[in-house]
Amino acid sequence: MGTSDDVMIPRREHERLAARATITRLRHADSLTGGGSDGNERLTTVTGAMLIVLLAIIGFTIPQLRQFIWVHLFVGLLLIGPVALKMASTGYRFVRYYTRNAEYRRKGPPEIALRVMAPIVVLSTVGVFVTGIGLLIVGPTDRNPMLLLHKVTFIVWVVFMSLHVLGHLPAVARALGLGGRNETLRVGGTPGTAGRWIALTGAMVGGLVLAVVLIPEFAAWTAHSAFLHHHHHH
Repeated sequence: MGTSDDVMIPRREHERLAARATITRLRHADSLTGGGSDGNERLTTVTGAMLIVLLAIIGFTIPQLRQFIWVHLFVGLLLIGPVALKMASTGYRFVRYYTRNAEYRRKGPPEIALRVMAPIVVLSTVGVFVTGIGLLIVGPTDRNPMLLLHKVTFIVWVVFMSLHVLGHLPAVARALGLGGRNETLRVGGTPGTAGRWIALTGAMVGGLVLAVVLIPEFAAWTAHSAFLHHHHHH
């Protein structure tokens, strides 16, 4: 009997340690990929708040583009990371909802206005960044007709992306604790927090790296802008 008990105690201890290790692994996975529809909303909300700031900077450069062409180019490239993340998080919600995932169905469909605008946002986003990078590569001397395409897609993109981001303002307000109800979306202490931070940081770093790598390509445009500015004053 004593021998049997001696065998059972280590076995129980081993099972307890195995169970604890499993729970730890699940918690680790949950911190990266957990959160469900609420986590998706948090990610979309924080990304939208980042875009509001970056779009405001882009908007500031437009009236004085010759003077702030460097800022326009740098922030435009920096935007690619957060914009890609915003499209991914929003697109993921669409896919999960329309593939009848139970949790996303309970959350309800995206707002009708956001659903209508989505194709325009996607197409104009692709258009503005493809033409923008194309212009950066070909330079100011060979800019037509790409410059016209960039201007048109840029106007459409700014209008619809701004409306899209504004559509998420109620969620941004809740995230900042400005809602009428106690619905503040805490940054930490929720499933998937680590994964969301990795995604947000990766988006910003990705955009930043792209912008820094392409800084040498700015020279033709900044020199051309300076020439036009000087010529204008003469």
